[in-house]
Amino acid sequence: MHNSHAENFKAHFSTIVVIGFVWPEPNSSAAGSRMLQLLCFFKQRANKIVFASPALFTDHKENLAALGIIEKKIQLNCESFDLWIKQLQPDLVLFDRFVMEEQFGWRVEQQCPDCITILDTEDLHSLRAARQQQLKNVVAKGLEYDATCTDLATLFDKMSPLDICQREIASIYRCDLSLMISSFEITLLTTLFAIPHQLLLHLPFMLDLDPKLQCKTSAFEQRSHFVTIGNFRHPPNWDSTLWLKNTVWPKVREQLPTAQLHIYGAYPAKKVTALHNPKQGFYIKGWAQDAFNALSEAKVCLSPLRFGAGIKGKFTDAMLARTPSVTTPIGSEAMHGELPWPGQIENNSQDIANAAVRLYKSQETWQQASDRADRVLQTHYNKILLTARLDTALNMLRLTLNVRRRQNFTGAMLRHHQHKSTKYMAQWIAEKNKH
Repeated sequence: MHNSHAENFKAHFSTIVVIGFVWPEPNSSAAGSRMLQLLCFFKQRANKIVFASPALFTDHKENLAALGIIEKKIQLNCESFDLWIKQLQPDLVLFDRFVMEEQFGWRVEQQCPDCITILDTEDLHSLRAARQQQLKNVVAKGLEYDATCTDLATLFDKMSPLDICQREIASIYRCDLSLMISSFEITLLTTLFAIPHQLLLHLPFMLDLDPKLQCKTSAFEQRSHFVTIGNFRHPPNWDSTLWLKNTVWPKVREQLPTAQLHIYGAYPAKKVTALHNPKQGFYIKGWAQDAFNALSEAKVCLSPLRFGAGIKGKFTDAMLARTPSVTTPIGSEAMHGELPWPGQIENNSQDIANAAVRLYKSQETWQQASDRADRVLQTHYNKILLTARLDTALNMLRLTLNVRRRQNFTGAMLRHHQHKSTKYMAQWIAEKNKH
């Protein structure tokens, strides 16, 4: 695509507002990286972009002002938001996770009825909640994890009664478009929850794969240790750390008595740092200033996840570092399509440990796994292809917005009823706060 043609193809907006659940921390979580990718995309397509959030600033927060993005603190349950958004009149508002759409969606619609509304789901929270509950049931019976809860019909039965599920699905219907990071979740929503395809757009991580921008990765013989990485406030990462400590890692050490596992992650609480045990080769390293470096120095990324949703930034980071990874079917879900995984996918602790040891010891096995990374990245995470996909969707949305809203009767009905419930609850809280 020639540059001039690409410029004409870009979606153009006057003002875009992103309402964030938290301030983006790209070095702390995949969600932070994802948000920064979206902000950079929008920055090139809008005269003005504002990131607004009711959350407190954090130590690892990205400096958005340095990127030319306006930062705005907003309040929950407060009419000041209505006045602000009415004055701004954005062309497009993106909600970061369904809870932000619940809080501010009805206000945006009342003050800016012609504004395009987009939901970035991050991952399906209700899917993660259903899997977490199923894992608890398995553990309570004293059974070993074995790729729990991947059957679609079972998932629907587990998810549909949950309050979080009904709220999340309603939020998807109320928005003009929802960005879905996982193809598995699109299948789940369209087949079992009967959500129309046109309300969903598959948009995984948009990664810059220009070889000139990629650091040189280390060869097999220059690497040592196992590594895992992930924000400790995220329940699947904490569960994985415990499972590694108590079950998987001892099985690895039986075969490799001097092996070390380095565990990186933002916000390690005392219960996390208490697991640090050099005698067992189990090192809690805390926040990684550079996740790519931590991964590229290691031989194997060992991250067995027992529940979760979406796709996992630790594994795309491992692929960029050409570090083979060992995980479960839930860890690798929707991440590699029909292509072979750059590492090993196993169902239980013994097989996970055996696969990790094989990759660690055999240069040939390791190299084969490492070489698979590029094809997965180019096929599924190429920023150039994915930005074109998002541009096409936004341009189409603009042209057909009124027709699509008329066709989405369920969304209109849910917005009508949400105005009644959420609106009056928010107004009651606002009134209460005055006294």
